[in-house]
Amino acid sequence: MSPVRRCSRTACGRPAVATLTYVYADSTAVLGPLATYAEPHCYDLCAEHSERLTAPRGWEVVRLTDPSAPTRPSGDDLEALANAVREAARPHDRAAEARGGGPHAADPMEVARRGHLRVLRSPDS
Repeated sequence: MSPVRRCSRTACGRPAVATLTYVYADSTAVLGPLATYAEPHCYDLCAEHSERLTAPRGWEVVRLTDPSAPTRPSGDDLEALANAVREAARPHDRAAEARGGGPHAADPMEVARRGHLRVLRSPDS
């Protein structure tokens, strides 16, 4: 017997990553991290089937997250990363920066610069 649990969906052989349980009294489907062991009235689902899960009309789906699982970057995270890459890729006039006339020369907090990284003065000094 294989130690890897498989998705409960018919004809799906992918490894299970989540467990689905129904709470009939509350008309709720609970999708959480993969259970420690297989339960007879629970369904193990792969990543694809757990993401596409829908419940019957009138039912609520509760998705419990696993705090130890890696999180997906938010839109804000991706935008900040894209801005940092754009800033790092922007050509700088090294001679103007050496004379103190670079793009951030008016910033009194900037002490030094190395590539796209800046050393800032403490606000207290």
